[in-house]
Amino acid sequence: MLSTYISYQLIAKDIPKSIARIEQQPTVDRDTQYYLANITKVKSIDDFVNNDRLFKYAMKAYGLEDMDYAKAFMVKALKEGVSDPDSFANKLTDKRYAQFVAAFNFAADGANATVYNPTQQQVTANYATQAEIAGLDPDSDYVKGETTYYLANITKVKSIDDLMSNDRLYTYALAAFGLDSVTEDKDLIKSVLQGGVKDPDSVANQQTNKAYAGLAAAFNFAQYGDTTTTRVTAQQPTVDMYLRQTLEEDAGQTNEGVRLALYFQRKAPDITSWYDVLADTALASVVRTALGLPDSFATADIDKQAQLFGQKLDIKDFTDPEKLGKFLTRFTSMYEIAHPTSTAVTSVSVLFAQPTTVGISTDLMMAMQQLKF
Repeated sequence: MLSTYISYQLIAKDIPKSIARIEQQPTVDRDTQYYLANITKVKSIDDFVNNDRLFKYAMKAYGLEDMDYAKAFMVKALKEGVSDPDSFANKLTDKRYAQFVAAFNFAADGANATVYNPTQQQVTANYATQAEIAGLDPDSDYVKGETTYYLANITKVKSIDDLMSNDRLYTYALAAFGLDSVTEDKDLIKSVLQGGVKDPDSVANQQTNKAYAGLAAAFNFAQYGDTTTTRVTAQQPTVDMYLRQTLEEDAGQTNEGVRLALYFQRKAPDITSWYDVLADTALASVVRTALGLPDSFATADIDKQAQLFGQKLDIKDFTDPEKLGKFLTRFTSMYEIAHPTSTAVTSVSVLFAQPTTVGISTDLMMAMQQLKF
């Protein structure tokens, strides 16, 4: 059996190829085709939870398959949505529920929840509101004509330059957020769109006028690139998450350490504090293993745990692919020591055996030599 380090590297070196292999599995392919063909027909929470096949697929995509039987629980979360900080989903410690509800946001988007794209539904709704504020009839031929043109062409936009080079689309987009394309500085608007809203210090978030952040959130090219104007969270992004979850589960059937490493790799870019790590038992387990800490350390005061993690590691490294790769090399190597994938043999037999068949394999030893503990 391959070591934890090698097994992880074989998958992680080309994630798209690894996922493609999962996607070709007959059961996965059938379930995915069914999901994509039917999710857009769902118009209500009842439609959603009463279709077992769709609902279970979606729950698994968000790592909630163990709770797919708790329909009343999920209905409550879906009904309350995520707009209110005190909503049921937002108050749950496990943030996966809030992420699930945000993806299937029937509370905010109603019948459009499974087809919702901010650059389409949100922007056109905002435009109608802004037209009314300006004294125009939202049902006038002018407003309807501009909206028809916008919807017919916005899905062709694949970049910030595409949007800004089409004066009619650009004017409509800015107007939807109460901004005037004639008086707005185009360089500022471009910087707002390029910076997105994920970073609290982005150009959009630094502006006093929150309309800029609203524009950047709706036209989030910084995060979604060329899929920004067509991306529907309930559709392909959910499928992508399902396939990734399945990849991790398949890896875990052979080696739980590989599953943990893949999970950490996926979650790492969104980790902003050590409390995010400590709130997730799997993430915390990876960090403890990488640092050589015993499982009993999890019972220590949470503030002291966070303090120690911060002393040993720089959390910003998790957003750097190269540094993250080194950290996961360290984890998989330490995991292999604690959970060897091959049977240890006597020291005498090591002299005569092939080095890759005993205890800690040569590839693992080489990896460990590169680590800085």
